[in-house]
Amino acid sequence: MAPLGSGRRRIAVPVGLALTASLAFLPSVAASAAPLGNTADTAVVAKPDTTGPKLSYVANLTTYASVKAAKKAVERAGGTVVTSYEQIGVVVAHSQNPDFAKQLRAQRSLFVSVGATRTAPLQTVATTEEGTTQKLGAADAAKAAAKATDGQEPLEPNQWDLRAIKADQAHKINDGSRNVTVGVIDTGVDDTHPDLAPNFSKGQSANCVGGVADTTDGAWRPYPDGSDHGTHVAGTIAAARNGIGVAGVAPGVKVAAIKVSEPGTSLFFTEAVVCGFMFAAEKGIEVTNNSYYVDPWLYNCKADDDQKALVEALGRATKYAERKGVLSVASAGNSNHDLASNAIVDDTSPDDATPVPRTIDPHVCLDIPTQLPGVVTVSATGDQGLRSYYSSFGLGVVDVAAPGGDKWQVPATPDANGRVLSTLPGGGYGYKQGTSMAGPHVAGVAALLKSAHPKATPAQLQAMLKAQATKTACPEKIYDAAGALVDAATCQSKWGQTGYYGYGVVDALKAVK
Repeated sequence: MAPLGSGRRRIAVPVGLALTASLAFLPSVAASAAPLGNTADTAVVAKPDTTGPKLSYVANLTTYASVKAAKKAVERAGGTVVTSYEQIGVVVAHSQNPDFAKQLRAQRSLFVSVGATRTAPLQTVATTEEGTTQKLGAADAAKAAAKATDGQEPLEPNQWDLRAIKADQAHKINDGSRNVTVGVIDTGVDDTHPDLAPNFSKGQSANCVGGVADTTDGAWRPYPDGSDHGTHVAGTIAAARNGIGVAGVAPGVKVAAIKVSEPGTSLFFTEAVVCGFMFAAEKGIEVTNNSYYVDPWLYNCKADDDQKALVEALGRATKYAERKGVLSVASAGNSNHDLASNAIVDDTSPDDATPVPRTIDPHVCLDIPTQLPGVVTVSATGDQGLRSYYSSFGLGVVDVAAPGGDKWQVPATPDANGRVLSTLPGGGYGYKQGTSMAGPHVAGVAALLKSAHPKATPAQLQAMLKAQATKTACPEKIYDAAGALVDAATCQSKWGQTGYYGYGVVDALKAVK
């Protein structure tokens, strides 16, 4: 959602000497002199403490450090390597040593930063939807189908959001290319849904929970008792035009599922999200949708050793994905925060334990992946084109806006529901609202752009999204959380942008012309 800057200490240590030099920093390694008369030296290695909770860590290597040396250091500190990404110099490990991160940080020739990806047992959910799902009943579905005109999907009369970005008009020209895939990094996607099955790419789907990609058939599906979030997002992007249910923004492109949410809680931890970006990069995915923030911190402050390491690892992963041709789209969040302000009260972090209220500066404490460089940041709008009451915003932070739904902005549709209608697991349909729903509209438009311009780089796609967006001025009034119209005093404008809408609301029709 805003640029990230992160310094890296570069020490020119020859690879062959890196491990030898690093051992001197390990508190758990103690050398003892051999007794007189011994013909060989002996070394006594203290066993690391293993009395702490088992946590997951990311360790970010220095420029010249080898992954092999880093793995040995992890093991000496009482850790177990889960996976490593030599392309970006990141190692994921588990350890019960309370001083694990401290011991690795002391080895400055090997590690830039090391941090725990969680703080305590799991408890809550971190996807950016506002409120609960409203399932579409048979009577309402029939009412919508009765209003459908030739060329419309049965439930399309209720899809005010498609018309808001001219996606319905774009479909008459081009539905998108089968050579383009959007990866849904989320809670999993039900690929058996009749509106998703025709466009689903199994070969580009996986379960990244824990940090290692599992491509077993169906591993990418939601947990039986899990969230419907990812399936809803996928339908907004690429539900097929097949005479069934709804239509996606880009109904001709493929969609893949990269599940990164923990079972039982739907929390998104760093090791899983890093895996998601790396998997997308290696599998040739062109666009990713990221409708979440990475737990357990709503904002990650680089003055904190753990949080600094999370920002570094994810920044490396998103930048690597961008170099491999992936455009990443992320939601701005549902906290109604001004991401361009100097102070925000964060009273939800850490969300896997007891939150400790703190005041942060969003210029240095980042919402990730939203505020990472190269990521397209999306705010949400309703049927009247006003910023949704829950949507976070920020001048120079938000890039573009898109329909995310707003229960107070009521459309003239058969259901008169201001939320976004899309697919649900088990073949159903339902309404959700949130910046989670705005992001996939932008990902869909980006997929249409990539279809029309197959050689365009992620930076070029982002530039086109902004240039083609419908310029939207600051409104005089917006709805608040209680449904009252209030002055839009927090909207700022400069450089042809506004804090509410960035460069404007995305336009699917321009993308295909």
